[in-house]
Amino acid sequence: MWADSHCHIDFEEVGQHAVEDARRAGVTRMVTVGTDAARSAAAVATARLHEGVWATVGLHPHEARHGVDSLRPLLEQRDEVVVAIGECGLDYYYDHSDRPTQRLAFAAQVRLAAETGLALVVHTRDAWDDTFAVITGEGVPRRWVVHCFSGGPAEAERALELGAYLSFSGIASFKNAHDVRAAAALCPADRLLVETDSPYLAPVPHRGKPNRPAWVPYVGAAVAAARNVAPEVVEGQTWDNTAAVFGLPPW
Repeated sequence: MWADSHCHIDFEEVGQHAVEDARRAGVTRMVTVGTDAARSAAAVATARLHEGVWATVGLHPHEARHGVDSLRPLLEQRDEVVVAIGECGLDYYYDHSDRPTQRLAFAAQVRLAAETGLALVVHTRDAWDDTFAVITGEGVPRRWVVHCFSGGPAEAERALELGAYLSFSGIASFKNAHDVRAAAALCPADRLLVETDSPYLAPVPHRGKPNRPAWVPYVGAAVAAARNVAPEVVEGQTWDNTAAVFGLPPW
């Protein structure tokens, strides 16, 4: 049984039968992730509809200009399907929201995770130093994930020292992603996660197509190859770790 620790099931590109297709592929746990108030509400609604699906509530750095207060109505009467704050963080590659606003929104969501007792899901792109500065400045979360890990061993070590889980996406299967595979190889077994980030970053052999949770076994196989273990080993480890970081039932 595989777990997809980060996907966007409600995105139209993923397809309306994504959950059923995933189950047929052996992916029986999915965390569908919010990126603003509307997408977070959709994620919660999707999780309510499907057994084995949980949701997050968050403000992506692209949407930081909308303000974290937009999320509070979704948390005031929090549904049990909500297991994390995020995805939140910093994206200095696109800068769709200005950097000071991104940092303020990120810091506020670190505090929100502490306030609610939920895990934190972090997006970081071209912003490692500032990401770690915000995390340490606000207080390292008790449970947190660097989603779609795109760094190398140095960034992995820094995140791991702060207690992070590292979630690897289809990037691990890309031909030139040597640093990502090196990070996957050194990640401790009890901090390892896999994800699709559907509909983005489809793994080889589906690269270029809209991604879907059903393809997380391809990600797991790429991570397993980097770690020189059987895919079944990664399957079991990441199932257990997804449950641990998000507080899911162990079954």
